[in-house]
Amino acid sequence: MPAIEPCADELVFESDLDAPPEKVWRAVTTPELRERWLTGTRTDPEPISTTPGEEVAFRLRDDAPPYLESTVVFQLRRGALGQGTRLTIIHRLTDPRLVPRTPAAANSNLSCRLRAA
Repeated sequence: MPAIEPCADELVFESDLDAPPEKVWRAVTTPELRERWLTGTRTDPEPISTTPGEEVAFRLRDDAPPYLESTVVFQLRRGALGQGTRLTIIHRLTDPRLVPRTPAAANSNLSCRLRAA
């Protein structure tokens, strides 16, 4: 898997779990079990992308205002010395309302028109 470079709009958590990857995979892909990991959000039941046994991504929406949208990616790999699981969770804000808007440059060739009221 490629190295993950965190940016300002994402959180990355890594944890070594004392469980085989198959069991952790089941926990993050079974809706009833996944809800224990993702409290306070609504998860689309179908993943937006998946690599069986290695990575799965879901779209999320907060349960409370302002109802921000995000994605969460679960990445699994066998732990050190072939025991347990290294779980990486990447949570990215994807809500279009949070995309910074760049104002037009002062020397832009775009015309500015005013509308009469």
